Parts: sequence; C-alpha cells; structure tokens
Amino acid sequence: MKRKNNEQSLKEVIGELLKVYKLDGRMNEVRLISSWEKVVGKMIAKHTKDMYISRRKLYVKLDSSVLRDELSYSKTKILGMLNEEAGTEVIDEVVFR
Repeated sequence: MKRKNNEQSLKEVIGELLKVYKLDGRMNEVRLISSWEKVVGKMIAKHTKDMYISRRKLYVKLDSSVLRDELSYSKTKILGMLNEEAGTEVIDEVVFR
C-alpha cells in the first residue's frame, strides 16, 4: 500500500515523539540494560545484583569480587558490545562494583 506524502508509519511517529520529549536517550539506556544478559551470558547475569546508568557510565554491582576482577579486563569489549546492541553509543564507561 502506497502512503500519501503527509502520512508516516507508526514507528516514525513514535521516534519523533521520543525525540521531541527528549525520551529517546532514556529508551536507549533501557535497551542497553535489557541487553546485558545477551552480551555477558547467563552465568554473569546471575551474579549481577544491580545496574544503572548515570552520566553515560554503566554501573554494575556484582556479588563476586573474583568475577568483578575478571570482567574489569574486558571492559572495552563489553562496552562496545552493549553499545552495539543498543544501536547507538549510549555509554562511555563501565564501572564494576
């Protein structure tokens, strides 16, 4: 079905609304946090107790100091994979606690 010039898809309208109300950044953060288990796997996700984003930093609370130390060596890789899953650069740093 061909659309008229003044018609938009629902996806386009929602995207524009998110931008107008400045909610697109928050949606990207939610998308990034939701992709955590897919990026790091079930075992690491099980040991993740809390996550939040503040000032373009992802803070991840883990219940294992050994796992925290191991993941700190892969920060750059995890950062890239999370941003890729979100579809845009949402965070600049990952902090493990």
